[in-house]
Amino acid sequence: MGAEDKIKELGIDLTHPSGPIANYIPAVTVGKLVFLSGKGPNQADGSMVMGKVPSQRTTGEAYEAARLCGIQLLAALREHVGSLDNVKRVVKLLGMVNADADFADQPQVINGCSDLLVSVFGEENGKHARSAVGMGSLPGQITVEIEMIVELN
Repeated sequence: MGAEDKIKELGIDLTHPSGPIANYIPAVTVGKLVFLSGKGPNQADGSMVMGKVPSQRTTGEAYEAARLCGIQLLAALREHVGSLDNVKRVVKLLGMVNADADFADQPQVINGCSDLLVSVFGEENGKHARSAVGMGSLPGQITVEIEMIVELN
């Protein structure tokens, strides 16, 4: 099953990728690599999930926010390359968590995006290199921001 069919099966809507909020573009292709700018956790109503983990958001809520980032990354990727079936594999994620100084579960939060990508692209092509780091703040006080690099067929 291709990635586009998997998106349909999962009932994920990729029709509303968020646009840039500053002076940058959503994606750049260099050779067979696509570098996607960081995406935040846009909810269906257009609002963002905000707040620090764990004082304002639980790890579980932040996991769901990371999944929303993944959906935004996939929407931007599809808009850039035409179809997710053009993706050979996910190469790398950089996941940033708006975290309290003593929070140590950033990897569990970013799994929200990683698990989604494995569901869409499969175990072999969806698994990726990754960094999951805590930040003192993120733009607009969003809970999570994630950027991604993929390889095209």
